Amino acid sequence: MDLFVQNAWHPDHGQVDLEIEGGVIRAMGRHLVASLDVQVLDARGMAIIPGLVNAHTHAAMTLFRGFGDDMPLMQWLETRIWPAEAKLTEEDVYWGTRLACLEMIRSGAINFQDMYWHYHGVARAVEDSGLRAGVGAIFIDVAGKEQAEQFKQQAETLWEETSRYSDRVRYTLTPHAIYTVSPETLRWVAEFSEKHNVPVHIHLSETQHEVDTCLQQHGCRPTQHLANQGLLTERTFLAHAVHVDDAELDMIAKAGATLVTNPVSNMKLAVGGVFPLARAAQRDIPIALGTDGAASNNALDLFQDMKTFALIQKHADVDPTAAPAKLVWEIASGARAPIFGESGRIEVGQAADFLLIHRENPEMTPEHCFTSNLAYAATGHMVDTVVVDGRILMRGRHIEGEQEVRREAALRARALCEAL
Repeated sequence: MDLFVQNAWHPDHGQVDLEIEGGVIRAMGRHLVASLDVQVLDARGMAIIPGLVNAHTHAAMTLFRGFGDDMPLMQWLETRIWPAEAKLTEEDVYWGTRLACLEMIRSGAINFQDMYWHYHGVARAVEDSGLRAGVGAIFIDVAGKEQAEQFKQQAETLWEETSRYSDRVRYTLTPHAIYTVSPETLRWVAEFSEKHNVPVHIHLSETQHEVDTCLQQHGCRPTQHLANQGLLTERTFLAHAVHVDDAELDMIAKAGATLVTNPVSNMKLAVGGVFPLARAAQRDIPIALGTDGAASNNALDLFQDMKTFALIQKHADVDPTAAPAKLVWEIASGARAPIFGESGRIEVGQAADFLLIHRENPEMTPEHCFTSNLAYAATGHMVDTVVVDGRILMRGRHIEGEQEVRREAALRARALCEAL
């Protein structure tokens, strides 16, 4: 036994103790007895719940939080983000990702899916923080065939090099979008994904302009374009998917692909639509929740995003029964998206990935419906303890090395953004 949790309140089972060994919950019940030499975690007064899954983000963009807010999208990209990103080093990305991991741990995320530059910078940050993550091998080939070949070679090299990391780091292919990656490269990604059985993480149908451009250039909508390249499979997860029609949703459902909604970022960037939750859920499409990057959210608190997600669905559908709390919680905890490897359950045999939150917080009182309180009232500040793979990452809201991460990230953000 590596860790013993005592006196936790389980939403389904009441007061329980847990025995954890090898990163797995080996026993759970009342009146269990800890070994003499085991670490004991007293959860008295706290609920034990699954951790959250941030299924689409650009973690190191914490370095650009608040840099150029309230600007038109293209002006923001061309005058702020792209010039700053051109200066990024692997160490910048490492510290920006460490800052993101710090924020996600403090707000209850235990697994995130990243799409950004400098694979090893991200992977090292994941290892050092203790979280789980899908780390992306990026593809953008707008500059032509030479650039495409460079990214293909890089992806192959990174595939070989990723063995240096633990299994908490999951290699993922991340072609940026259909408008920044050529059909030829998308087909190469599809073949690589099938050969090595690795996930593909891509933006899709975030704006109407993307849809219109795809129709003009390829004669079909974005989902069909992906399918034409062999990239619509059960290994694919699609970020945003705001502007998808019923025929596209039928295709996504048939393929077994996963949709990731990012409601706060979508509203902040004014993408002109709302994720079609009801139509996707009717088709049993796997669904997950993401924050997007901190440059366009600007926080990485999935508890806050849960409430926004639920409310925008109710508002858009003119239906207070839309996006009920139970469904929203299942989506945020990964239970509705098996591709990310989180069950959304605290049970024997499951990975020891969980949160402890104070039941006595004002936001959780009264407890008419615990799940409703989580979806509509809770914030990340209620998280007291985070455990991933049986290791305590935060206890009493203290994380080892927090001051160093904040200091180093702030210095690097200042250097990247000054004079822009």
